[in-house]
Amino acid sequence: MTFGEKLKKARKKAGLSQEQMAEKITVSRSAVAKWENNNGMPDINNLKALSQLLEISIDYLLDDEGHLDFTVLKEPIDFHSFKSTDKCRDQYDAVVLAKFPNATSIIPLIRKKVLSKTEHILEWTIMPSFGAFDIVDQVNNFGGYFLVESDEKQYIVSVTKEFIISSEIVKKITKKKFVIGKNKYRKVRYNLI
Repeated sequence: MTFGEKLKKARKKAGLSQEQMAEKITVSRSAVAKWENNNGMPDINNLKALSQLLEISIDYLLDDEGHLDFTVLKEPIDFHSFKSTDKCRDQYDAVVLAKFPNATSIIPLIRKKVLSKTEHILEWTIMPSFGAFDIVDQVNNFGGYFLVESDEKQYIVSVTKEFIISSEIVKKITKKKFVIGKNKYRKVRYNLI
């Protein structure tokens, strides 16, 4: 499914016309039509606005390999009410253990952004020893990432200090390293469950 098809499906599921969606994110209706027809892409601010308005993840919209299902659940949490235990390295682990108490497997992940061609060029020509894009990405997306298996389904779960976001995976992940959307993931060497 293309970006435009996913956007159109999400808009219709939310019960919005192109005009209504355009008005809510302060763009023109023609911009929405262009995106839905795959004749252009929204900038990062509009992607964030679309994600929040339609309650879907940016990863889902940008994932062109079809790994993520439409089902994305974003729930607010009281992060400070979770405490580390013997099983948990930190509060992020505690959150995912509390959310998925019947999981058959919870594997912590290391996430890295997939850089665009322009970012790669800048990274290697202007600032080869700094990894500036990685540093900025890690600061902006600080939290915990997990691969959860529960009820014969798999989820990519991200935990921030405000939310837990669960995205169902369509194609089962078996490899140690994998890419979904604009993110590269690597399984760590231990499981929580």
